[in-house]
Order: sequence, then structure tokens, then C-alpha cells
Amino acid sequence: MAKHIVRAKRIEQTILEFRGKKIIIDADLATIYGTSTNRLNQAVRRNKNRFPHDFMFQLNDAEKDEVVTNCDHLNNLKYSPHLPFAFTEHGALMAASVLNTEQAVKVSVFVVRAFVKNREMLVSNKELAINLKELEQRVGAHDQAIIELIGTVKKLMEPLPSKPKRKIGF
Repeated sequence: MAKHIVRAKRIEQTILEFRGKKIIIDADLATIYGTSTNRLNQAVRRNKNRFPHDFMFQLNDAEKDEVVTNCDHLNNLKYSPHLPFAFTEHGALMAASVLNTEQAVKVSVFVVRAFVKNREMLVSNKELAINLKELEQRVGAHDQAIIELIGTVKKLMEPLPSKPKRKIGF
């Protein structure tokens, strides 16, 4: 049995977006898998051929600063002389397999579920954005029709120009 239970909600909060990919920073992944960041990165370095660029990449200085600024729980990274690694969904699973600890294997299922849930939320947000755009277009068309209707009513309310009266008689 694992020393501590890792909740899926906690894992979801560690998923960040960099370079157009959803990732988990090595320090967070090590915590989730119940190991040290150093041990995780050591296992990754030993199995470098299992981690192509789409599974894992190293953050640059600017990205590291952004992580430290935006994620309070990763504040200790600013003191680290090393640039952190970022693991994609597939990289996080591969890390669990190279660590080969009981907790890493058990928790990797939750990591996958967190990535899947994150992806589902992204899809539902896109659908919502599409629906809002359609609604905006419909309302925009109605606004134009209402403006035209008001213009027509105003024209009907204007008094007709009076014709000069013809004189009767001589």
C-alpha cells in the first residue's frame, strides 16, 4: 500500500501547458510517484532512449521563471541550478515504468485519467465557444432586423407632407 493517497484532483492541478502541450513538471511528477526529483531524473537519464521529444523536454530559463512565478508550490525551483524537465502524458507513463515502484505503477492510472479529463474539458470548452459564436451571429442578425424594423416604424410615424390646398371658386 502506498504511503499516502494521491487524489486525482491534485494531479489535475499539476498539469500545465507549455509549447502547446499539456505537461507535468518533474518535481510534481516525482511527488505524485512518491520519489525524489533527483531519483526520477536519474531513472530518466538511464533510459533516455525511452523519452523522445514528444514524451519529455527540458524547460528553458524563461519557462522555468514562468513556472516559478505562476505555481506557488514550485517556488523551490528558483533555487535549483538545473532546468526542470516537462513530461507529457506519454512521458509520465513511461516515467512510471522506468521507476518501477509499486506507487508509481498504481498512481500512473490516475495521471492518465487526469490528462484525459483535462482533454475532455478542453473539448467541451471549444464546443461552448462554437455555440457562443453561433449565438452571437444569430443575435447580431436579429439586431440588424430590429434596427430596420424601428426605422420603418419611425418612417410610418412621420407626418405626410401636406399638399397645397386648391382654391375653390374664382
